[in-house]
Amino acid sequence: MTGTRRTVAALFLLPALVLLGALVVYPIGYSVVRSFSNASGDGFAGFDNYEALFTDDGIRTALKNNVLWVVFAPTVSTALGLVFAVLTERVRWGTAFKLVVFMPMAISMLAAGIIFRLVYDQDPDKGVANAVWVGVHDTFARSSAFPKAHPGRESPLVPRAGGFVTRAAVHAGRPVALPLVGVAPDRMPDGAKRAAAAEPEPGRITGTTWQDFTRGKGVGRPGAPDPSELGYAGMRIEAVKDGEVVATATAGGDGTFTLPAKADGARLRLPADNFKEPYDGVDWLGPALVTPAVIVSYVWMWAGFAMVLIAAGLAGVPRELLEAARVDGATEWQVFRRITVPLLAPVLAVVAVTLMINVLKVFDLVYIIAPGSSQDDANVLALELYRKGFAEGQPGIASAIAVFLLLLVIPVMLFNVRRLRREVRR
Repeated sequence: MTGTRRTVAALFLLPALVLLGALVVYPIGYSVVRSFSNASGDGFAGFDNYEALFTDDGIRTALKNNVLWVVFAPTVSTALGLVFAVLTERVRWGTAFKLVVFMPMAISMLAAGIIFRLVYDQDPDKGVANAVWVGVHDTFARSSAFPKAHPGRESPLVPRAGGFVTRAAVHAGRPVALPLVGVAPDRMPDGAKRAAAAEPEPGRITGTTWQDFTRGKGVGRPGAPDPSELGYAGMRIEAVKDGEVVATATAGGDGTFTLPAKADGARLRLPADNFKEPYDGVDWLGPALVTPAVIVSYVWMWAGFAMVLIAAGLAGVPRELLEAARVDGATEWQVFRRITVPLLAPVLAVVAVTLMINVLKVFDLVYIIAPGSSQDDANVLALELYRKGFAEGQPGIASAIAVFLLLLVIPVMLFNVRRLRREVRR
């Protein structure tokens, strides 16, 4: 068309063709040939390597996880991108919001993996996810401050049903001492005050429960509150008579408590709820949740990409159609569902298919976020390719996985190219 000779055009294209051949065509061809070779590469293995794709447990787990990735990651990312694109059109600070949502795209997969490895840390003092989860949990079901507390030597308490009970019945007018040890001073609740000896009250059961431990050798009296010892603030005490709880009390800041006259002759019990281990949250990176957890990190990164492309498509939607629908009495939800989404269908398809291609190659996030103990459960094809080829010394099977991934990507890629060309013609 331009009158340029074919030989001149070929010369200009030659550097690009050489690079394409060296970096794409040759590796693909070599992988296909290597996939039919044995582990050492000096013998023909036939289809044994491809058979391993459907018989090896690790590869089958990777296939199953890849299906989950392809179904959920592009769908959720595209849906969130659509919601963000539509809603940010209506707010004054929409541009700033888009910038914040798109910002994770500027972060590498490696950095995002490190970030989410910390987010999902099991320790609520380190992991943001568990810090929030534990905070919500403790709002409705408060954890005990005394999980390690237990009776010391010659204590009036004996273990029973996860808690402790007095050896003998208690009587009105005789203060009861319920000393415990095992809680570090810096772990005592904020409301704890200096323990005080309970005063006798006629017709009532009084007592003190406290941390019977004083720093320093030979200092302090066992079985009696000392000036530096703290009361077990919030400790629950139950009076049990004939197997039934007849009265309850909660220790104050100084550890003192009072029970009514009907507790006379009962045995006092510190129930197991006082000593249950604190709630540490969810094991996000355990075998059951590791794959959904990694998918969430992917959505965090790529929802912004989907939003930007959909927002570009939304800018081309004829506004008169939307206004006409509103004039005819359509609600905003009807306008969105019946007009906006159908008009954006080509863009949504391109975004979803592009993310599917990207998801089939996901490696970095799974490799970094999933700990060694649950990496087998989070395995995907790209990670299994790496493990077979470099960790287990089976390059033949690794090449077969690479060829299989290529076969999975090609149909999706062709669909995307055709749709893009169709959009250009329009």
